[in-house]
This record gives sequence, structure tokens and C-alpha cells, in this order.
Amino acid sequence: MTAADRPARRAPVRPARVLLHTFLVVTSLAWLAPLLWALLAALRPYAETSEKGYVSWPDRLSTGNFTQAFEQSDMAHYVVNTLVVAVPAVLLTLFLSSMVAFHVARFDARVNLSLLLVFTAGNLLPQQVIITPLYRLYLLVDLPGITASGKLYDSALGLVLIHVAFQSGFCVFVLSASMRSLPHELTEAALVDGASVWRLYAQITLPLCRPAMAALATLLSIWIYNDFFWAIVLISTGDNMPVTSALNNLSGQYFTDPNLVAAGALLTAIPTLAVYFALQRQFVSGLTLGSGRG
Repeated sequence: MTAADRPARRAPVRPARVLLHTFLVVTSLAWLAPLLWALLAALRPYAETSEKGYVSWPDRLSTGNFTQAFEQSDMAHYVVNTLVVAVPAVLLTLFLSSMVAFHVARFDARVNLSLLLVFTAGNLLPQQVIITPLYRLYLLVDLPGITASGKLYDSALGLVLIHVAFQSGFCVFVLSASMRSLPHELTEAALVDGASVWRLYAQITLPLCRPAMAALATLLSIWIYNDFFWAIVLISTGDNMPVTSALNNLSGQYFTDPNLVAAGALLTAIPTLAVYFALQRQFVSGLTLGSGRG
């Protein structure tokens, strides 16, 4: 019998590897349990759960709660309000952050480190400490003809600006690290060929940073879409609120149907899931960028 004909020996199963996989499976189930519980509650009528309790086998499942939640909360209107804020905020944040990161990563200047520290330090500032001055500033700024109220307060533009301000620091930090990993020979060769700074930025650097940009776009979309804090502070008109406030329309004065609220919460999560699955490959590539560098 030759060596090729001998059956391959299986590697011994290590206890540490078994414990690791067990821990990962248990953690995944623990993380998915609330989501699966909400899905089960959303598919059951409230009359059944009030009679038998939530810890019981369902008699029947239906999608009636999803239809009622969508219509009762006027969710389509609030989704449009959120997109009006989220899409410009994500695009503007990535555009401004990429320009700052390009300057910090590709040009040697004494202020580069200080500039990067300033942008990064902005993420360490608690948002709550600037509520009062920001509220007064938004009431003082006059924008006649630009916003419906004539002020930054109670306008989508005000929300876009505050999201751009708070998210830019993290984006600059990530993009500058991504741009530093690019070979300097690319920039030097382009400069020798007479390329301008704008061409270096737009046609050479940005295409190579596409995975990092996609990862940031996914994160920003989720963060801004799920934001409720600044909408409460800077928006006073109910019709201008984002989609997270649509769940308030499902709560009555004297009675609230938990199954209906669960259905509404799951509906509000669909756009973020769609963004993630659409950019999943680029998102994973952006997170693992540089992990194989020695």
C-alpha cells in the first residue's frame, strides 16, 4: 500500500476549539433571541397572546399586524423624512471626510497630526453637552427661502449638518488609515505624468479606497437612520420627524398593542437590512482591509 492509498488521518478535535464554537453558537442564539421573539409576537394576534400568554404555542400566524402597523403609523411618510436626512448626510460626510483624509495621508505638513487629532477628538465629545448652545444657535440662524421654517431648527438641513459634524471625525480616522496603506509610488508616478491634486484624489485614491468607503457608507446609513436623539432635540413638528418616531403613532392613550409595536419595529429595520445586504461584500472587505499586511 502506497502512501497515497492510506486513509488520511483526521486531526484530533481540540477541546478549546469545541468550547470556542459552542460559545459562538450560544452567543449567536442569545443575540437572535429577542429578534425571533419580536417576529413571533408580530405574527400573532393580540387576542391570542392575551389569552394564552406569549410563552405558548401559536394557534395561527398572520401578517395582519404588519399591514396595520404600516398603515396606522403612516410609515411611508416617515421613511421619506428619514431618507431626506440620511442620504445627503451620508454623501456629504464621505465627501468632506475623504478630502480631509486625503490631505492628512498624502501630504506632509506639520498641522496634519493636529488636524487628525481634532477630528478624532470630536467623537469623544458627548452629544448631550452641546444641546443648549446648539438649540440656541439653530434658533438664531436665519435661512429664509432655504428651509420651511426659515431657521435651522425644525428642518431637515439642521439634522443633516449635525450628523455631518459628528460623523466626520470617525470617517476621517478610518479613511486616512486606508489611504496611508496605499503605495506612494502611485502618487509619485501620477505627479510625474502631470496629474493635478484633484485628479490624484478623485481618479486614483478614491477608487482604491472603495471598500473602506462602502463600509463607512453602511455604518453611517445605519447610525443616521436609527438616530432619534437629535430628531427629538432639533425637530418640533411631528410631520417632520424621522421613521423612528412612527412607532409613537402605534401607542394609544390608554392601551398599547405590543404585537403591533413589534411589527412596526421590524418594519422600520427593513431599510437598514437592505443597505447592509446590498453592500455586504464591500462592507466585509472594508473591515478586513489591511488585516493581512505584515
